Amino acid sequence: MSLKDWIAPGRTALLLVDMQVDFAQGGDARNNSDIQAAVRQAEILAAAARAANVPCVFVRLVTRPQDDTAFLAEWKKRRGTDKDEPLCREGTRGADFVGPRPQGGEMVFSKSRYNGFAGTGLDAALRGAGIDTLVVAGLTTECCIDSTVRDAFERDYHVVVASDATACNAPDLQKAALKALALNCASLASTADIRAAWNI
Repeated sequence: MSLKDWIAPGRTALLLVDMQVDFAQGGDARNNSDIQAAVRQAEILAAAARAANVPCVFVRLVTRPQDDTAFLAEWKKRRGTDKDEPLCREGTRGADFVGPRPQGGEMVFSKSRYNGFAGTGLDAALRGAGIDTLVVAGLTTECCIDSTVRDAFERDYHVVVASDATACNAPDLQKAALKALALNCASLASTADIRAAWNI
């Protein structure tokens, strides 16, 4: 089978993970050309998915004071990051979408941890739509992409990671993260190859 068969519309969704201001424009990401390039590729990919009638599904991090558990507080303290502002705080600009944004009727799921499936209802929604294959794009590859893709594999989804529509804060980390995913639980493809498979 070819990529065209693997990611055929009707069985596939484009899963866009954490395309948000804090990940794309905050801290070290602000001047990171790799992250900015990945955001642009994700926009191209979302447009291609919509043109091919492949559903775009968004998963975003939203943190709230009530989600700040004692475990997370201690974990941050051990790392020396307990004074840092929380990422993607509900109601702040940091939680806003960047790059591709949800359009009317597209599914949006909010999470409080790395994994897009954890406590979000994502799995049930995908199963209900007859989806067994995911094309994944977003930020950041070594963290929320990795956690979500591995769980998708464990749930028996076929996963293709859009390698140029994902990014890390460091090129060596991106290379290692993609290599690990390709070795264990996903296929890799470029945005151009995915668009071609969708005849876009």
